[in-house]
Amino acid sequence: MSAAVRAPHFVRSFERGLAVIRSFDAEHPARTLSEVARACGLTRAAARRLLLTLVDLGYVHTDGRLFRLTPRVLELGYSYLAGLTLPQLATPHLERLVAELRESSSLCVLDGDEVVYVARVPARRIMSETITVGTRFPAHVTSVGRVIVAHLPEEELDARLARAELRPLTGRTITSPDALRAELRRVRRQGYALVDQELEEGLRSVAAPVRDRDGTVVAAVNIAVHAGRTSVASVRRDLLPHLRATVARIEADLRGTREARAVSPHDARNDGDTP
Repeated sequence: MSAAVRAPHFVRSFERGLAVIRSFDAEHPARTLSEVARACGLTRAAARRLLLTLVDLGYVHTDGRLFRLTPRVLELGYSYLAGLTLPQLATPHLERLVAELRESSSLCVLDGDEVVYVARVPARRIMSETITVGTRFPAHVTSVGRVIVAHLPEEELDARLARAELRPLTGRTITSPDALRAELRRVRRQGYALVDQELEEGLRSVAAPVRDRDGTVVAAVNIAVHAGRTSVASVRRDLLPHLRATVARIEADLRGTREARAVSPHDARNDGDTP
């Protein structure tokens, strides 16, 4: 929200405090006062007041030079995650899927132009990664994001494509709005999304949408694999049926029934898929 359209109730200092917290990430787990000020567009004096307030509240630790977040910041997101029934409901199904395939699986929701991981079960043999609950990625380069966005109303989809920054994260990333629109239409038609090394070289993933009782897509489940170990054809042939069966069981629980409990990967396979 720009300053010109902010409502009278808007508290700028609170916005700045949240910006300070968000300035710490995997690439910058520790920052100096000057680095925080620069990252947030603040004066050193303002950044210092905010940082020391967060230190007093227990959200930030400092050794006198460097500042770091403390585990207490997890409390800020816990209330949201704890109030969700979907991650709790889906996790046992993800665990079963990972046990069957030995590949990582996650449940994600859309938040703005990003997807957020709200449940995750990693495979022990998966390549080194730092994806955890709360991790965010641009929706357009992930299988989970594409499968959710593909089912949005056309007007909302148009607005997203108009503002999207389609930066190339790898040499395979789709950066053309027209090409992305065509891919989203294909995803909607086939009922799943397969993203091949567009987010990260060597990472291949497939995702299917999760619908609520009304048939609205509210989330997506994916399976992530190493491209050197699993071909695109194998993802479609061997993994996608298991993914669809898992989603069917999750949706059955969402509806409060057990009708999809017995769905097998073979039954979940779409005969129109290209192996």
